[in-house]
Amino acid sequence: MDEELDILSAQVGDALRRQGCMLATAESCTGGWVAQTVTAVAGSSRWFERGFVTYTNIAKQEMLGVRAATLAEFGAVSEQTVREMAQGALNNSHAQISLAISGIAGPGGATLDKPVGMVCFAWAGIDMPVRSRTEHFLGNREAVRRQAVLAALRGVLTAIDEKR
Repeated sequence: MDEELDILSAQVGDALRRQGCMLATAESCTGGWVAQTVTAVAGSSRWFERGFVTYTNIAKQEMLGVRAATLAEFGAVSEQTVREMAQGALNNSHAQISLAISGIAGPGGATLDKPVGMVCFAWAGIDMPVRSRTEHFLGNREAVRRQAVLAALRGVLTAIDEKR
């Protein structure tokens, strides 16, 4: 793991611990990288509850309750889908805050509407509205995925600040 991810993961852990919250992750294009990053922090079992790696649409439906209609209308890489993924991670865990990621890391899989580097994020929490956004990252597959992990963790910090 690199220093930037180490520092950010520790900051997320400190913020979650101070709030008495646990985190659940719902990852697609990052393939569990967020969960791996945060569990590399010693003591993370006090603030990381579980992670879902839902790479296929059927996994998103079965594990997180994403509606088939949402996937059919908007696709897996959409704010609508990640919002349902984030809510599903909360509903299927004991966490108080969740994050969800789905994107096109490349090099293939892109369309005109959804280019390589497009990543959708959502954050949900008990007693807070679901937030989502879409980012467009540059670089190869690893670079896109790494930037997505960083953005997801930064979003957790923002969600914790908003929860206060």
